[in-house]
Amino acid sequence: MVNMQQQRRGRNWQTLLMTILLAGAYGGWLYTQRTLTGTSRGDGIIGVLLGLYICSHPAANFLDLLFFSRGAQRQTSSLPSTIFWLALNLLVLLVGWSVIFIGATRLVALTVH
Repeated sequence: MVNMQQQRRGRNWQTLLMTILLAGAYGGWLYTQRTLTGTSRGDGIIGVLLGLYICSHPAANFLDLLFFSRGAQRQTSSLPSTIFWLALNLLVLLVGWSVIFIGATRLVALTVH
């Protein structure tokens, strides 16, 4: 049986920054080209799924913090690095929610010709 401490993923800020860049690419493409797939429904589905994927990383990090906070990682982390880590996770969560909102708006939008 695998020890729970061995399953802990650690702080991977590069992944969080990449998800922000991915959200920026999605938003930038929609802003300049107006569509990804040619249909509002397709763009909305992609947006909602992308937003859920983006939000999954900070959610997993918060769960790690809640359930594995008694480990050695917490004892070696300084307060400023922990605050930065939490702020970065909150930023990524807000970006993910924004992508979900944009996708959901496109998903339910009426197409007017």
